[in-house]
Amino acid sequence: MKKKGDWLHISNKKREKWKIFSGSERHNHFLYSFLVLLIWVFQFRPVLGQDWDGVIVTAADFQALQAFKQELADPKGFLRSWNDSGYGACSGGWVGIKCAQGQVIVIQLPWKGLGGRITEKIGQLQALRKLSLHDNVITGSIPFALGFIPNLRGVQLFNNRLSGSIPPSLGFSPLLQTLDLSNNSLSGTIPPSLANSTKLIRVNLSFNSLSGSIPPSLTASPSIIFLALQYNNLSGPVPHSWGMSLQSLTLDHNSLSGSLPALGNSTEIQEVSLSGNKFYGAIPDEIGRLSRLRTLDFSNNAINGSLPTSLSNLSSLVLLNLEGNNLDNQIPEELGILHNLSVLNLRGNQLKGPIPATIGNITTLTQLDLSYNNLSGAIPDSLSALSHLSLFNVSYNNLSGSVPIVLSQKFNASSFVGNIQLCGYNGSTPCPSEVPSQGATAPSPEISKPHRHQLSSKDIILIAAGALLLVLLILCCILLCCLLRRRTESKGKDGQTAGRAGAAARAEKGVPAVGGEAESGGEAGGKLVHFDGPVVFTADDLLCATAEIMGKSTYGTVYKATLEDGHQVAVKRLREKITKGQREFETEVNILGKIRHPNLLALRAYYLGPKGEKLLVFDYMPRGNLAAFLHARGPETPINWPTRMKIAQGMTRGLFYLHSNENIIHGNLTSSNILLDEQINAKVADFGLSRLMTTAATSNVIATAGALGYRAPELSKLKKANAKTDVYSLGVIMLELLTGKSPGEAMNGVDLPQWVASIVKEEWTNEVFDLELMRDASSIGDELLNTLKLALHCVDPSPSARPEVKQVLQQLEEIRPDNAAASSGDDGAGAPSTSE
Repeated sequence: MKKKGDWLHISNKKREKWKIFSGSERHNHFLYSFLVLLIWVFQFRPVLGQDWDGVIVTAADFQALQAFKQELADPKGFLRSWNDSGYGACSGGWVGIKCAQGQVIVIQLPWKGLGGRITEKIGQLQALRKLSLHDNVITGSIPFALGFIPNLRGVQLFNNRLSGSIPPSLGFSPLLQTLDLSNNSLSGTIPPSLANSTKLIRVNLSFNSLSGSIPPSLTASPSIIFLALQYNNLSGPVPHSWGMSLQSLTLDHNSLSGSLPALGNSTEIQEVSLSGNKFYGAIPDEIGRLSRLRTLDFSNNAINGSLPTSLSNLSSLVLLNLEGNNLDNQIPEELGILHNLSVLNLRGNQLKGPIPATIGNITTLTQLDLSYNNLSGAIPDSLSALSHLSLFNVSYNNLSGSVPIVLSQKFNASSFVGNIQLCGYNGSTPCPSEVPSQGATAPSPEISKPHRHQLSSKDIILIAAGALLLVLLILCCILLCCLLRRRTESKGKDGQTAGRAGAAARAEKGVPAVGGEAESGGEAGGKLVHFDGPVVFTADDLLCATAEIMGKSTYGTVYKATLEDGHQVAVKRLREKITKGQREFETEVNILGKIRHPNLLALRAYYLGPKGEKLLVFDYMPRGNLAAFLHARGPETPINWPTRMKIAQGMTRGLFYLHSNENIIHGNLTSSNILLDEQINAKVADFGLSRLMTTAATSNVIATAGALGYRAPELSKLKKANAKTDVYSLGVIMLELLTGKSPGEAMNGVDLPQWVASIVKEEWTNEVFDLELMRDASSIGDELLNTLKLALHCVDPSPSARPEVKQVLQQLEEIRPDNAAASSGDDGAGAPSTSE
């Protein structure tokens, strides 16, 4: 049969042809084809707007889907679209099915109320990449044939009623990345063959009835970053070797037994939770090698011995929970250097000795529970400095002495009871007053009577030397005052006294400089022009300030300048020969100096030097730029979703103000010129600088943005930025916030927007997001998906398809209204400058 058009062709390479007609109807072949194709075009092609390559499902895959449907119970009728005609299977007519070249690559039917079983004939779907049937009521066992699908990458069958054992054949899937079988009724042991899947990243077998030990081959896998085995019936010793890439391990509330593993090889582990098991023995010293560890939870086991001092090496540790064990000996003083620790729980052990005063150095502590131990001595006064404490408990120990006043006022009696010799808290007996001991005798009158004492020659020399030093100091002060007075009088003769006096008066009254006010450049000459701002300085102050290079760009070099009075400003020295002439430059820069918005970095002043140098003065932003904030931080400083959304909304508000109120196109929007103040409010920088530059310099800036991955594709032809190219750059930064990846790093040879689009197209959307965000996916999942959809809309290759900045801002505020009304605060809002 010949093709009737490019939109329909039947693949005949390594596949069975789909047979439509019987031999008795060959004389109606062409008429029948025409009618069927008409029905197919109008009925199936537009369904769900799904892109389709035009290839009809193969016979083998059609048969497998029919068998799959027959084995399932569909009380809600979601599978009604799976009819006897194969034409709709790949065109979008069959719900939950996606194809490529006529072969099924995705079956995605979560939350459909499906029952029944999964057929073994699913193994005929040799191109299947993803099977997602989570949150249904499917029973029976996991098909053994599932493991023989060569392209299988994800199996998501959690929250069902599956029983039986985990098929060892799953280890034969060479491309398997995600295996989530949690919250079922699976039994038997964990197959060691799972480790054969060398690309396996996530394994979640929690909330089942699995038994036996954990296969050493699984924990030694170099690819696994997430392993969850909690709430099973596992037993036996935990293997001693863990995979180098393991980042999250959860084994809590099993029936595991045996000694604690030596975790020293797993330097990438970030979370270790072995709570609610039967582990015994001492905590190994090797635990101190886990430099990226953030959570260590060994609670409710039978661990004994001492707390290893190597715990002090865990510089990233946020939570340490060893509650309900048999730990003895003393609490190491070295714990005091864990400056990121938020929760310290040693409740219910046999610890003895004093509470280390060094714990007061952990200023980040929010919870400290040392109750039900054998601790003795006084509560250190240093603990009063822990201002962030919301939970404090030292009850039922052998502590004595007085409770520090700050702690007794902040926490009630339940935090201190059970210490017989402890006093000074609400409900306790008053602390005894300090009285002299009974054996002491009052001093005799003869002893207490003062005696005259003659000064020795040594005393006389010391007194004379002190008097001489005092006279010299007074003379120095008089000389310094005279010099300062003469200098002031000299500058007054040169006609500069008026400018200095005016600046000093404004500084004393706290009144900012008048916008556009100019003064001479002091001793160096030149011209300094002030705009309104909280810091007043002269040209001499600026030129004599201590400068530190913060970065370089196409425009020039940026310095952090510390003025003589301690104030800090950011100074951008523009490159020579790239700016416009002085008259045109001054016209444009005076316009930029009047722009004020809470999410725009304000230009406070500019200086024109006698030799043509041009300096722009801005507020100094202590938290630097967004690029460094995202990519140059350590593992101990996570960035949660509300913070990222706050930044996204802030930079969008700033860009919207530029477009709508100032008619300014940014043209070079990157994460490097999104600056952050102390409250992590976003400030868009470098806006309008193209107006100060020559045409050649502006083109160079656009080219640099392209090299960094922020330039819209059409700029290679247009050579001039516009509102839609700014939206593209905004979308790239939003993707940067969502993924945690830098656009400058090519992913598999493609840029960040292309990489994200390809992952989403394969329906592996969860793999796009930063792992830090996925920890809270249950509560922010919808916000993440909606923001991702919006960001992809912004980076659409077609400029006409991109939204306006106003629409982007409206949608961001709808996605997370909590941040919508938050004011960043700036000049107009009356907030203090972050440079102070």
